Amino acid sequence: MPGMIASALIGELTHEAATTRKLLARVPIAKRDFSPHPKSWPLHRLASHVAQLVLWTAVTCETTELDMAGPFPSPEWATADDLVAHFDGYVAHALKALGATSDADMMTPWTLKNGSAVYFTMPKIQVLRSMCFNHHVHHRGQLSIYLRLNDVPLPNMYGPTADEQ
Repeated sequence: MPGMIASALIGELTHEAATTRKLLARVPIAKRDFSPHPKSWPLHRLASHVAQLVLWTAVTCETTELDMAGPFPSPEWATADDLVAHFDGYVAHALKALGATSDADMMTPWTLKNGSAVYFTMPKIQVLRSMCFNHHVHHRGQLSIYLRLNDVPLPNMYGPTADEQ
C-alpha cells in the first residue's frame, strides 16, 4: 500500500503520463533530425528524453543515488508507436515503484552525482517533484514547440489547443 504522498504522486503521474503519451504519439519520424537551433537537441533525442524521464521516478524511489557517470542508453525507436511503447513501460515501472514507497521513504536523502562530483542531495519527495515531474513537464513543453514548428497538430494538454477545441 503506497503512502499518502505516493498516492498523490501516482494520481499526478497518471494524469501527466496520459498527456505525454498523446504528444509522443504525434512525433513525426520523418522529422527526427529537426532542431530549431544549433544548440538545441534534435527531435529524436528530445522525444527519447521525454519518454525516458519518467523512468527517473522509479530510479528515485528504488535507490538513494544516481551516478551520471554510468551508461544511460536511450530507447531505440523507429516509429512513434515504438516510442510510446517504451514510454508505457517506463510509466508502468514508475507507478509500481511509487506504489511501494512509504511516506518515510519519501523523506530519505537522495543524491545525484557524476563520479566524485555531487550535484545535490535532497529528500526523495523533493527530487520527485523537481527533477522528475517538473523536469519532465519542462521538456514536454519543448517537445510541443518542436511539433508546432513542424506543423504537427497539438493535442489537448491542460485544455484545448488551437488544433483541438
